[in-house]
Amino acid sequence: MNDPYQTLGVERGADEDQIRAAYRQQAKATHPDIGGSTEDFIRGQKAFELLNDPVRRKVFDETGYDLQLADAMDLQGMLVIEALVNDIVLDAREPGSFDPVAGMRARLLDDIIKARFHIHEMEGHRARIDDHRQRLKRSTGNDILGYMLRARAEAISGVIGDAEKKIAATERALEMLDGYVYAINEVADDGAAASAALEALSSELGKPE
Repeated sequence: MNDPYQTLGVERGADEDQIRAAYRQQAKATHPDIGGSTEDFIRGQKAFELLNDPVRRKVFDETGYDLQLADAMDLQGMLVIEALVNDIVLDAREPGSFDPVAGMRARLLDDIIKARFHIHEMEGHRARIDDHRQRLKRSTGNDILGYMLRARAEAISGVIGDAEKKIAATERALEMLDGYVYAINEVADDGAAASAALEALSSELGKPE
């Protein structure tokens, strides 16, 4: 999505007066009545609406996205990630004992593989139906069987389309996760840990009562 700060030509730390002044200047320069670009004028309006709303501005500053301005694919990717975030929240393991981001990536890649396999299966079914339809002839009367086969092929095409959309959204989610690094706790060597525990126990037992 377009960066509203860049659109209005202001810094991220700009206050309300600076943002308002920049918007007025941008609106005058791009207004269609004086030969400006309608697209640029509308873009400036949307940028001002975002930055003038404290809640939307805060979300954009923290995430780089705005639900009202993000394109459809970004929104789909965010929904995919949101579902995986719920898994992190419900995971009872201690933070730092596992890498949730790596787990999310693995889950997304697995979903893509499964979706592609599903598409491959559905394409095979559709191809067989089409073959049957080409071989099927009726000399007289209504073609009930042909109608049913055609309807089934169209339904399968819809399933394939949905799977392709799922793959696209999942791939976008993977792109959004790119660059994240999660710090894992260092696990002490079992032998060293056992030796340290034994030494501590021996020291404790050796203390005079």
